[in-house]
Amino acid sequence: MPADLIQHPFMSQQALAECNARAMVDAMLAFELALAEVQEARGAVPDGASLAMCKTLEAHAFDLDAIAAGVASGGNAAIPFVKQGRAALQEDLKRYWHQGATSQDVVDTALMLLLKPRLAALDALLVRCRSAALSLMQAHDETVMVGRTLMQQALPITFGVKVAHWAIGLEQARRRLAGLELPVQFGGAVAVHSGLDGPGWDNLGLAFMDALAERLGLAAAVLPWHTDRQPIHALATGLDAAAGAAEKLALDVSLLTQTELGEVAEPAAPGMGESSSMPHKRNPVRCALIRGAARQVHGHTTVILNAAAQPLERGLGEWHAEWAPLLDSALLLEGALEQAAVLLEGLEVHPEAMRRNLAATGGGIMAEPVSRLLAPVVGQDAAKRISAEAAETARLTGRPYAEVLAGHEEVAGRVERTDLERASDPALYLGSSRVQVQRAIAWLEGK
Repeated sequence: MPADLIQHPFMSQQALAECNARAMVDAMLAFELALAEVQEARGAVPDGASLAMCKTLEAHAFDLDAIAAGVASGGNAAIPFVKQGRAALQEDLKRYWHQGATSQDVVDTALMLLLKPRLAALDALLVRCRSAALSLMQAHDETVMVGRTLMQQALPITFGVKVAHWAIGLEQARRRLAGLELPVQFGGAVAVHSGLDGPGWDNLGLAFMDALAERLGLAAAVLPWHTDRQPIHALATGLDAAAGAAEKLALDVSLLTQTELGEVAEPAAPGMGESSSMPHKRNPVRCALIRGAARQVHGHTTVILNAAAQPLERGLGEWHAEWAPLLDSALLLEGALEQAAVLLEGLEVHPEAMRRNLAATGGGIMAEPVSRLLAPVVGQDAAKRISAEAAETARLTGRPYAEVLAGHEEVAGRVERTDLERASDPALYLGSSRVQVQRAIAWLEGK
């Protein structure tokens, strides 16, 4: 597959550089060396054996191509990796290599080690998004725009409250990801630490598991989780929630950038958004990249959710199906959030276009408050009819809505012009928009 052209551009390039085959081998090696170290500390490995393993294997050039080829026969990368590692060790160390472990322990723990820096990077990007959104909210807490429902103009809101919803969605996802645990995996062949059953060793398996978690900076699970895939389920859905929040931002921005609306624009950059055939276009490419990445994350999440129930003591295909979707989701989300951070930090906001679009219906979006004003004077049904008629007249003639209303034969002389102007002023009909922005800022800032 031409991944460099059709997959990798949606991912974080830094993440791609840090999360590759070499990194996977390094993570598997970190597990094995840490296992030897904690076993040596409890007397299950001779003194000095873990250090000797470390010196030999950290200098050893593992054959990545051979490991990749070995997956086809063994079903996972740990099997050929363990074989290569054992072959590189001196004879008296071989028996202590991979002691009490199974291939799933190696692969699951390696994946957690690969994901740990990715979650840290995602958190940093989401913090950037939050900071940029706070600045936009504060700058535009009184910038009036049209609120739209079912893609049609509805009633006025502020741009600040729209940004607040983007920010809250992203921050909720950040807090969810920050609360996730990345557990170590260590259970042995059938997850009960078989092979560690010497005299007085019945409780050493769990002790090794806990020590491994501390040594590797991972969480200690209650028990080995070979076919209890709740940690993977939580990771996948957490990544998907963040992707959904980023996609919401990108969808809204892309709609508001449409030529006929022009209320916002993506940050300008040389060549960004250009068309191959139409020189005049400035396409919302950052939004496209975010949405493209998010859609892929959603698909990957479906694969992982469908693999949540795994048989007996080892998954047959379900476990194997998790690996690529899980890592790809993290890399895709990181790429999406890199774009989202730049988008929010440099978003061009056009209040004049927002004002223009408020008047697109001739004041019709204010028909509801005008109808409420007129109802006590002319009756409910007449009020609805007059407010709609006047809005259409204002739209067709270009006259102010309040002026048309004041001249309506059923309204003239019966309602004060100032009252009509107040009822038809979008800036005076914002509900709790401003207070919502204040409340959102306090929540985002942890107050």
